[in-house]
Amino acid sequence: MTELVCALMLGREGSTGFPGKNIHPMLGRPLMAYPLLAAKASRSVQRTYLSTDSAAMAAIARGYGAEVIDRPAELCTPQALGEDAFAHGYRVIRDELAKAGSAVELMVLLFANAATVTGELIDRGVERLRADPALDSAVSVSRYNMWSPLRARKLGGDGCLHPAVPFEVFGDPATLTCDRDSQGDIYFADMGVSVVRPRCLERLHDGLLPQRWMGRRIAPIHSEAGCDVDFAWQLPGVEQWLRAHGFAEEPCSKG
Repeated sequence: MTELVCALMLGREGSTGFPGKNIHPMLGRPLMAYPLLAAKASRSVQRTYLSTDSAAMAAIARGYGAEVIDRPAELCTPQALGEDAFAHGYRVIRDELAKAGSAVELMVLLFANAATVTGELIDRGVERLRADPALDSAVSVSRYNMWSPLRARKLGGDGCLHPAVPFEVFGDPATLTCDRDSQGDIYFADMGVSVVRPRCLERLHDGLLPQRWMGRRIAPIHSEAGCDVDFAWQLPGVEQWLRAHGFAEEPCSKG
């Protein structure tokens, strides 16, 4: 049986924090074009899909060679979890391939608003999983020491800021400092790409929170300044990242 590496991107219509973010122009292309271009540039990805409820996004995706999965209405609400949409899309792909006598080897999970991904990042993740069968996934991470949990605060009932995580979690509070590097390197999954084994999507509840589609044994794909766009103020940083990775301005012709 032939096994395929399939990319699945999520993008829905009803963004509230930044309406229209997935199709917002960035260097003359829709934001969602960049993960599609990364999948296309990957040596590993053989099929690419978009799960969406948006006709506009579907048209753009088809223009970049992706197939479209109609996402059920219950998975298109602000309360719907991305992990459930990924699991649904995977099942559609799995069943479609089975009819043709094929199966899914690995899933490459992407987000329409996460443009900071390249084909090379995807291929590194695929190679990592092929080299180590014990791994559940490989995900892109960026080092953000300035956002260490040590610095996190939440608003208390008294109207003042309090530690979001008890300082004792980090060891002896007397040894803690304001040095951004005092806790060592802090890595955040930057949502650029998650390369996962099918079992992660078949048994979501076995995975670690908050992104349970990653399973439990998660390898890093080291990136830099990765960012999924949720607010307009993030756009200049993403544009800088894209320019640094070889993208130039072009007239928007897709979609």
